[in-house]
Amino acid sequence: MTDTITLIRSHEAPRFDIGGVEFLVGAAPSRASSQLCTWTILVAGGHDSTQAHTLDRDEVFTVVDGSIRLEELGETLRAGDTAVVPAGTPIRLSNPAPEPARVQVAITAGFSAVMADGTVLGTPPWAQ
Repeated sequence: MTDTITLIRSHEAPRFDIGGVEFLVGAAPSRASSQLCTWTILVAGGHDSTQAHTLDRDEVFTVVDGSIRLEELGETLRAGDTAVVPAGTPIRLSNPAPEPARVQVAITAGFSAVMADGTVLGTPPWAQ
């Protein structure tokens, strides 16, 4: 932990692509934030995750541009909407529109993810 403000420039931030969803990493334990992780996801138009996953912490999604859904039959979230997904709730991300969506995500550091088929993912690299 540091006692000074840490600046993470978007052009210097790590990026991860997992097939239709690009993660632009903001805060995480490896980037001066011991308690909170944030990132921006860019969700390709028409993207539909192949399976759901769950997290052991609450996760917050705020749509900045475009639209997304967080479950197969869920409501569409549009720019300005925020969804709080309680720990243990299945998340299946999709973008019903042809245009890409930009979403800000926040979660407490140290979370762990599990896929619907039981595969344990642990803490993904963008949150370490």
